[in-house]
Order: sequence, then structure tokens, then C-alpha cells
Amino acid sequence: MNKVRSISLVIPVYNEEENLPVLFEEIRRAVGPLEIEWEVFFIDDGSTDKSLAALKALAEKDEHVRYISFTKNHGQSAGFCAGFEAAQGDVVITLDADLQNDPADIPAMLHEYESQGVDMVIGRRVKRMDSWIKRIGSKVGNGVRNWLTRETIQDTGCSLKIMRADMAKKIPFFTGMHRFLPTLIKLMGGTVAEVDVNHRPRRHGKSKYGTLDRALAGGYDLLAVRWMQKRFIRYKIKEKN
Repeated sequence: MNKVRSISLVIPVYNEEENLPVLFEEIRRAVGPLEIEWEVFFIDDGSTDKSLAALKALAEKDEHVRYISFTKNHGQSAGFCAGFEAAQGDVVITLDADLQNDPADIPAMLHEYESQGVDMVIGRRVKRMDSWIKRIGSKVGNGVRNWLTRETIQDTGCSLKIMRADMAKKIPFFTGMHRFLPTLIKLMGGTVAEVDVNHRPRRHGKSKYGTLDRALAGGYDLLAVRWMQKRFIRYKIKEKN
């Protein structure tokens, strides 16, 4: 059984100025009552709107807020990489800044993490609140991804994930790695559980990626992960002096 003592929420941000105050308030309501230490690490991924100003305002008002701002847009994987490295909690939680993930699901996911003794818990969006083309693209993408990587994860595209911080910090980082976090955790010998979570329509702003963009980028990344699965070094020590 795992015991959670502190958590670090890692949230990449790209042009989400209107969503940030709402998101932090939802996070505060969800994790504030828990008897654990917590921090929220926002990674401003070269936003061109007032997202950085919004993050600075939040940090001035609440000591739980921390942020990193990139000089230019580097993508979600870079954001997670920077956040994982800076996180101080013994558990890392990832989610999107667009309000489609529901922070209210976090306490139940933490309970699953503790009670099941797994290394990662990922959300499984029961009712997708996206356009039909994004839902179809996601279903096809999950199917191809699972087929080539020999996985059974139903919704690896859900950004709401909980994982051991020490394992998250050891993940081999590359562009697009955020699409394969469960597989990469398993490569290191970790265990993964899935739980149903809420999914909400986007309130402000617009999606940063198109279906074709995801498919093309995901194809290259999938080949890299498949290669990594075949070449990953594993060993067990019998004796040591």
C-alpha cells in the first residue's frame, strides 16, 4: 500500500489565460482539504497571450503556486519534463490547463493509488466532450498504439495521471513522450491502473492540435517507443559485494 505525503501537480500552459484562475480554484477545492502537502507547478510553454501574467498573479496570492516560463513554445513533453524535474512532491499529477480534466477526480485517483499499491493511475474518460472527429481519431490512435506497443491501456490520451515522482523523473524524455507515459512507466517495471474520470467541454480558447497533426507526430513517436521496448536494458542482480 502506498502512502501519499505530498503531491506536485504539473500543468503545461499555452495560451490559457482565461482558464488559469478557474483551474487553480478547482484544484484548491479538490486537494486543499486533503491532509497532505501540495504544490501546483504551471509550465508556461511560450504563451503569446497573458497566461504568464495570470500565473504571476496566482503565485503572488497563494504560496502553493509555482511556475516556469519557457522563452518559446517547446510542446507538452518539454513542459512535463521541466515540471517533473522541479517537482518536490513524492507523487506527480499531470493534467491539462484547458479545464477539460476535472480536478475533483484527483482525491479518488489518489485513493486508488494508495489502496492498490500501483506506481501509476491514469484517467479513463467515460464520456468524451470533444468533437466527433477528435473522438474517432483518439479511438483509432489508441488502437494502433496498443497494437504496436502490445498495451491494453484504454485511454492513454487522458492527461489526468498520477505517478510516483521518483519514476517520473527517470522517464526517458523525447518530443511526444507524454503520449506514452504508461508504457514508459511499465518499461521501468512499474504497474499501472485505470479509473473512470469526468471530461468536460472546453470553456475558453481553442484546441492547440488538429487530428492530422496528432496522427503524424504520434506515428514517429510510436516507432521510437516500439524501438525502445525492444532495446530497453533490464537486469536483476543475484549478488553484490
